[in-house]
Amino acid sequence: MKRRNTPSKEAVLDLLMNTGKAMSRDAIEQKLDLEIDRATIYRVLNRFCEDGMVHKIVAEDGKQYFAVCIKCDEKAMPVNHFHFRCTKCETIECLPEAVHFSVPNGYNVENINCVLTGICKDCS
Repeated sequence: MKRRNTPSKEAVLDLLMNTGKAMSRDAIEQKLDLEIDRATIYRVLNRFCEDGMVHKIVAEDGKQYFAVCIKCDEKAMPVNHFHFRCTKCETIECLPEAVHFSVPNGYNVENINCVLTGICKDCS
């Protein structure tokens, strides 16, 4: 379905693309130049997720972060890839290499939502 382009959508997408990192809804709201309400930001972000432009990362505390899928094309990185949250600089990033895991026999993994937490390479 063709979606209408609005100033709200453009502002949120530009911010995510220029930041280059995953951002929470409240961080997006604080950095936007436009006055956009919380519900509109969530609606825009969820539509971006549906359209495959952005992916949602749920951290261990339940907070949602959103990142543009620039580095996350399926050739370079699987759709269900791992993320890393730095406890020092508070950034969340897509891990550039596969993290291997296994599940017991009889289980069939359809989706992965995994955030590893620690100190990133820049803060080490």
